[in-house]
Amino acid sequence: MSTPDSPPREVEVVQLLVSPVHRYAGRPADGAAADPDGGLVEQVEVRSRLGIVGDRYFARPAHRDAAVTVMAVEGLPFGADLGQTRRNVLLRGIDIDSFIGRTIELDSGDGPVALAVNRAARPCAWMDAVIGPGAQRALRGKGGVRCTPLTDGVIRVGKARFRVLEQPDDGT
Repeated sequence: MSTPDSPPREVEVVQLLVSPVHRYAGRPADGAAADPDGGLVEQVEVRSRLGIVGDRYFARPAHRDAAVTVMAVEGLPFGADLGQTRRNVLLRGIDIDSFIGRTIELDSGDGPVALAVNRAARPCAWMDAVIGPGAQRALRGKGGVRCTPLTDGVIRVGKARFRVLEQPDDGT
């Protein structure tokens, strides 16, 4: 049985990334592919069960349970950002990695977007190549989460409200 919804908390959407191409293919020693648009945007359009419009994982059956990746800025090595980690949503003020198995809402002013937080987004060897030596190890357990969007909506950079909709039964 789930516990009641949690009260909303204020967080900040620090960055958003929409990338139509995979930048990290092949070997890190070969270097990353160019991102034609740069990827960083002020807002994203989210579609239920499909992902972020314009992103490389949008409407891909193999990625439906991982169409949106969310990461906490507090877990990043100093100076790193979404352009390097290739996550979609960077938040400040919440330990997003602790919400695996829960359903959350993020509302940046245009109505809530519900996300099922499915699993950890594990950092790969590319992190050492694009952020710096030791970044992959430093991001373990803080690499963000892979989510399924459950509602349509818009997420914007700036202040937002974060709420847990479902919490696992703690056995009490």
